Parts: sequence; structure tokens; C-alpha cells
Amino acid sequence: MPKMKTKSGAKKRFKFLGSGAVKRTHSHLRHILTKKTTKQKRNLRGTEIISSTDIKRVRQMMPTQ
Repeated sequence: MPKMKTKSGAKKRFKFLGSGAVKRTHSHLRHILTKKTTKQKRNLRGTEIISSTDIKRVRQMMPTQ
């Protein structure tokens, strides 16, 4: 049986932590930033932990993790 491949889109978007949690970055911070408020842009910085209901779906996309 061939090796299971990782979804390349998921590989670029998610990182697994040592605790088993998955972190992601926020969207909507790439372009058209002039119409977004400073507060909105500030709150989109940094990373966030994925909710526990989505972890199973991410693990299916990344079987090697």
C-alpha cells in the first residue's frame, strides 16, 4: 500500500504543539488593509489554538503527525 500523503494546504496552515493541540494563524490580514481599523488588524495578529471539534479533521489531513 502506498504512503498516505499530507494535504499540502493543511501543511502550510497548521502546526502541532507538544500537547497535541493545533495552532493556526488568523485570516484577512494579507491585503485591503486600508479599510480595516487598527483594532481589527491588531486582533488578527498572532496565532490561535484550533477548537477541539476541528482537531480530528486536521489530523485526517495530516496523517504523519
